[in-house]
Parts: sequence; structure tokens; C-alpha cells
Amino acid sequence: MNHRKRRLLTAGITAAGVGAALGIALLVSGTQQERDNGQTRRQEAVAERGRTVMPFDLEETTHLFTPAETGGVQDVVADQPDDAKQIDLIRTHLQQEAKAFGQGDFGDPAQIHGDSMPGLAKLEEGYKRIEVRYRERPDGAALTYTTEEPSLVDALHDWFEAQLSDHGDHAETGH
Repeated sequence: MNHRKRRLLTAGITAAGVGAALGIALLVSGTQQERDNGQTRRQEAVAERGRTVMPFDLEETTHLFTPAETGGVQDVVADQPDDAKQIDLIRTHLQQEAKAFGQGDFGDPAQIHGDSMPGLAKLEEGYKRIEVRYRERPDGAALTYTTEEPSLVDALHDWFEAQLSDHGDHAETGH
């Protein structure tokens, strides 16, 4: 094979390789965009359902989820630390949730995130073995979940992760 034919053949292979790589990149990018769009749609639906359950404004507050060795802490804080209205709404809601969760009623999270929310069924089943404590913070309130049962700790962590994902920009991993 002469030098010119070899260059043309190599160029053809290179072009085919570049074309294939470009096609794969576009496919992966499209798949990621579909996932992102699906996640965005889910987050929008969760925010809409959340408005019917949570009295505070999701746009003016942030959920913080901090996993711990024996459970975790869920804080809800006003984005503006002097927003007395949001702080009062947060506190009222989390006091009600602490009472409900302590009685095995996880209906509000189920209504917002769906009945198949990760960790939810296990938490409902094991609620008697989870201590839920409410405490106020200057900018909102927090619920601390404590259990000695590793499977319930795992369920709490799964539940936290689902909320982080579903609440998108309205939630963060705690400190």
C-alpha cells in the first residue's frame, strides 16, 4: 500500500473515530439532559405539593439535612435571619411534625414526596424506636432523630438523601 492510500485510510479511520466519539458524547449529553429535566420536573412537582403541606415559603427558607451516626438532624431556616414570619411558620410546622413523627405519622412527607419515598416505610414501621426532638434556632427550628438501630439509621439517611434530591435548591447537606 502506498503512502497516499495509507494516509487516506488513516484519515478515514480517524474521521470515523471522531464521528463515533462525537455521537457518543451527544448521546451521553442528551441522556444527562433528560435526567436533569426529569429531576427538575420532579423538584417542581415536589415544591408544588410542598406548598400545600408546609406553611413557610420554600423560596425564602432552606432545609438542611445532617446525617449522624445515630440518626440525623433536619434544620429548616429562614434565608433572612430576621424574617420573623418565616421563622414562626417554620417553628409551628416542625413542632407539629415532631409530634406526628413521634406517633408514626409520616403522612406529610408521603404527600410531598410520594409513598415510595426511600426510607419512609421503615421509619413508619420503626417509629417507636426513633426519638424525635424539636428545638428552636434563632433562624428557624430543627428536628433531631436518634435511634440505636442501624437499619433505622440507614432509613433516616436514605430519607434525608431523598429530600435533598427532591428539594433541589431549597435543601443542602448540613454541617
